[in-house]
Amino acid sequence: MSLRSSVVAIALAGFAPIQAAAAQGVDVAARLDGRVAPAVVTAVQGIAQDAASRGLPVELLIQKALEGGAKGAPADRVVAAVQLVASRLDEARSALQRAGIATPTPEAIEGGAYALNAGLTANQVFDLGRVSRGPYEPAMTLRIAATLSALGVPASQSIQLISHLIQAGRPTSELLDLPTEIQASIARGESPAQAAEALDTAEGEHPEGRGHREDQGRPRPHKP
Repeated sequence: MSLRSSVVAIALAGFAPIQAAAAQGVDVAARLDGRVAPAVVTAVQGIAQDAASRGLPVELLIQKALEGGAKGAPADRVVAAVQLVASRLDEARSALQRAGIATPTPEAIEGGAYALNAGLTANQVFDLGRVSRGPYEPAMTLRIAATLSALGVPASQSIQLISHLIQAGRPTSELLDLPTEIQASIARGESPAQAAEALDTAEGEHPEGRGHREDQGRPRPHKP
């Protein structure tokens, strides 16, 4: 599976939050023993303990190690990949804190890490975190942005589109539908950038929402 397919599959999986695990509540060795090399178990234990001590979720670290083990990757490459995930978790938390979220949830931090992995910059995570308030949880908006980026939408366009929908007060269901709409447009021959631009333009022209936009093309019943 390609990196893009992996990111899309994970981010589209119902946007269900991954339950973060503090090191004291997770037996990392038990999760990894027999599935990765002993050297990887030892290294990931240390990385997870360090991450947990700094308030970072550790589940993604374990998942990355298991992924490397399943692929038969060399131990040093697996450890390097896990260390990269830890760095992205830390970078995501810092960006969200700069955005005014004093204590980002584990799910938001993981969402930020997914977004960074999909190609967004820390500043773009900051930008989206700054507007993600109320029902627009950063864990959700960041995963949507990650998915759009994985589909090929330029990160700046993803941030702009999601931000416009938030500013317009659109239902969260409309944000969650964005990846499906982009995929449908791509299937019709549009580029990811064109698809995102069309959605953003339509939102500007019809701020009443998607239902109103769809109604515009439907024939109205004849009144006697």
